[in-house]
This record gives sequence, structure tokens and C-alpha cells, in this order.
Amino acid sequence: MSVRITSLSDLAALGFDDIIDARSPSEYAEDRIPGAISLPVLNDEERAQVGTIYVQEDPFKARKIGAALVARNAATHIQGPLADREGGWKPLVYCWRGGQRSNSFASILSQIGWRADVIEGGYRTYRRLVVDMLHRAPLPHRLMLIDGGTGTAKTRLLHHIAAAGGQVLDLEGLASHRGSLFGMVGEEQPSQKAFESGIAMALTRLDPARVTFVEAESSKVGDLLVPPSLWKAMLASPYVEVTAPIAARAEHLVTSYPDIVDDADRLARTLDRLGKYHGREVVGGWHELAQDGNWAGLAHQLVETHYDPRYKRIRREAEPERVLDLADLTDATLAEAAKTLVASV
Repeated sequence: MSVRITSLSDLAALGFDDIIDARSPSEYAEDRIPGAISLPVLNDEERAQVGTIYVQEDPFKARKIGAALVARNAATHIQGPLADREGGWKPLVYCWRGGQRSNSFASILSQIGWRADVIEGGYRTYRRLVVDMLHRAPLPHRLMLIDGGTGTAKTRLLHHIAAAGGQVLDLEGLASHRGSLFGMVGEEQPSQKAFESGIAMALTRLDPARVTFVEAESSKVGDLLVPPSLWKAMLASPYVEVTAPIAARAEHLVTSYPDIVDDADRLARTLDRLGKYHGREVVGGWHELAQDGNWAGLAHQLVETHYDPRYKRIRREAEPERVLDLADLTDATLAEAAKTLVASV
């Protein structure tokens, strides 16, 4: 049976045990419904082979070869990842457009006795809903931005707000990037489409009537663009400004960037990129601090010389809703600040 979804909230309300992405691994890697598991009925090479035969030789031959491949791959999934599923299991299957790949797989699963359905229109229907939310319609959510200079522990504060019962949208977490020159988390960021999927589904789970706290970002988080509807909402939203002593900020940066501290080559390359702003002599001094292992001193210099002057140049014209002037950036202080913010909205 085909399931029609008209809003992203439908996906959460449908009550399926698993969402299965039957597309090829490369399609899944670019974007998928968050939480979907990849069980491709055709891998990338098989999909290309069947498509070529369909276009250049004979559609019937292509369907016959495709059916054999789908059956073989479905058997592998049933004997492997799905071997422990009980009789009452309810999967929801989708492919690119809700066509032969998802319907074939769902039919096999249904013949076993599982209550398998497919998404009408497949991934294209889902992607259209994401685009409608983030590119075309104004967001209904009430946002409150968390702003402040580099090293003021805004992301940690956001996590404490969530722990205190507040609604949060963690853009840096969704982007796998900490929003600065040293910000990459892991090997690479998600694709733009996957970033937007994460944002859309996160917003769907939030109550638009309640305030949602979001870390103030530029229009890009690493290489990823904040989608236009969200960006417009952020520009029009009030903000809280977080301040803290430079020493506390430097300590926070050292503890928050262990991957940078442990990768001398990556740190050196990143510092070299700052040469066009500060000159060889200044950057050379930073290299010496790094070589000496004086991480707190390096972080202090970067905040004072590079980040704070840049922050002042792009500072918002509007006054903040409130200023959180924190004496330190310990978890206890941030937890108390979070409780204050949640209680104030």
C-alpha cells in the first residue's frame, strides 16, 4: 500500500517501526529521511547497468535483469539486517519516486507477513516538503538567538538549555562544524540536502508556539548554507549576548578543540591561512606558541587579535534582549544561565 505524506510531521505520526531507503548507496549518502536505514535493492553499479540497458537496448530485458538483482539483494537483507525482525514488524519503504525499487521490495516483505508500505512519490515527495518548509514558506517558529564572541561556549550553553527543558536547534551539530576557522568536526560535513533534512525534521519536532533557542551563525556553517526561510527568521529574531573573560574563553577553546591540538599539521595549515589578515610576524608568533604547547596562550592570542575584532565589525545594530555576563564557563555556571533563560521566555 502507498502512504501519502503531505507534511513532514506525517512521518513521525505514521507509527512504522523502521523507514527503509531502498535506493543505491550513493543516493542514500547524499540525503535521506533522517533515521532511515539503507537497504539498497540495487547498488550503484547495478542501477547504472539496468538503466543503460533500459535506454540503449530493451526495457523488457532491463526489467528482467533488475528483478533478478532486486530479488537477490532483498534475500541478502532478509537473511542479514532483517533476520531478527518479528512477525509484527511494520516497515515503510521508499525509493527515488515510489516506483519499482520500493514496491518490489515492499511486495517481498509483505509476502513474508510483514506489514510493509511505501511512500507515495518516494524521496522526491519528501524532498519537496523539505524545500517547501525551508525555501518557500516563512517559518512559524519563534526564535531566540544565542550570540557572543568566539569561545563564549554558546554551543555548550545551548545543550544546557535543552537539559533545562528549553527548545533548541543545534545548527553546528547538524552541520558537523563548530562555526569557526577551526570548526570541522570529523572528516567531512554532510551534503547541503542532508543538512536541510536534519534542520527540517528537527523543526518539525519543535512546538512553534514556544521559543526555540538557536546559536547565532553567519549565513554559512562551514561550507553549508543556512536555508533561506530559517536565515530570514534568524535575522528578524531577538538575541541574547554572552560575554565572559578572555582567560575563561581561551580555556574553553582548548578543551573544546582537542582534535586541533592533537593534529599539528592541520593546526599549522589553519594558522597559515590567517597570514593574509595579520602578517607573517604575528602568525609566526602563533606557530611558536603551538610548537611550545602553550595552547591557552595561543587561544588567548587568537581571541584577542583575530576573533574579537572581527566580531565587533559584524556586530548587530539591534540591542540584545539581555546580556549574560558570565564570570566563568564552567558547567555549573552555564547550567544556571540556561535555567534563567528558559524561565524568562
